[in-house]
Amino acid sequence: MKRSLWFLHPISIFIFSIIALGLSLFLYIYWYVEVSTGLKAVIEKTNLDSQQFVAWQTWVVIMVLSILVGIILVGVFTIFVYQRKTQALYRSQHSFINSFTHELKTPTTSLKLYLETFIKHDLSRDMQLKYLDYMLADVGRLSDNINGILNLARIEARIYSGEFVSVDLMEEVEKFYRKNEQLFRGSEIIINKQQGQHHYCSVNRSLFQMLLMNLLSNGIRYNENNRPRISISFSKTERNVQVFIQDNGIGFEKSQIRKIFNKFFQIEQTDWSHAGGTGLGLYMVEQIVRRHKGKIVAESEGVGKGAQFIITLPRQETRPAVS
Repeated sequence: MKRSLWFLHPISIFIFSIIALGLSLFLYIYWYVEVSTGLKAVIEKTNLDSQQFVAWQTWVVIMVLSILVGIILVGVFTIFVYQRKTQALYRSQHSFINSFTHELKTPTTSLKLYLETFIKHDLSRDMQLKYLDYMLADVGRLSDNINGILNLARIEARIYSGEFVSVDLMEEVEKFYRKNEQLFRGSEIIINKQQGQHHYCSVNRSLFQMLLMNLLSNGIRYNENNRPRISISFSKTERNVQVFIQDNGIGFEKSQIRKIFNKFFQIEQTDWSHAGGTGLGLYMVEQIVRRHKGKIVAESEGVGKGAQFIITLPRQETRPAVS
């Protein structure tokens, strides 16, 4: 059924429209040239004044027609590109809704099951504590998903708390890790400090911590190793400070580098698809970096070979603000 309707596909319709328009222009020009040639022959044969019949030169008319058709083609092409982008966005949003629904439904179903178990069975204290830990984990998962959506909305609307202050990025990353060390248990987080070196940048602390949380959490979540490892190192140039965050996770294909920061984009599901996700984390990271007038790039040698994220921020010479 689908093969018999291939001509109704937007790309097919677009190609047919361009061919029809081009053919119409060609036939009109051909007809106009033939008529002009015939009219010129009649004028010469009858010795009439050519100014009475030919007010415009042939090639001027052809040029004007070509410009008008060119404008029409640009308009048609613009509409086509917009329509394709709209379709791609719709597919991405549909995929996001499915993923986000799953991310909400799974912990709520789990919570319901645990609560029903508490009601129907007389559990020992150890079992109660075990199930309570599971329930807290599910609540945390729900909270993370909801906060992620709310934070993204604030970032896109440029509504977020805190001011931009000058900090030493190396010290800021170390403070963040010490504050949230319990969230990364079972993982190896290596901060390569450089004695006597300072890397001052103007950052919004709440946004920068959100950025770190997303990148470190992704490096741990999307990881098949028994002990996820993330290495953080720093370098600076005359104008910029660079932060290198490298993990030993699942990595991605080189063909996906340009898509990795797209809104709703998710790497194709494999055996590790149970990690879940909404496709908003890296998009939010890029938006935060842009708010800091910097840029971020992703690198990977392929699936199963880990990934590296390189954040480049404008460098400052001033000392960090006292926190």
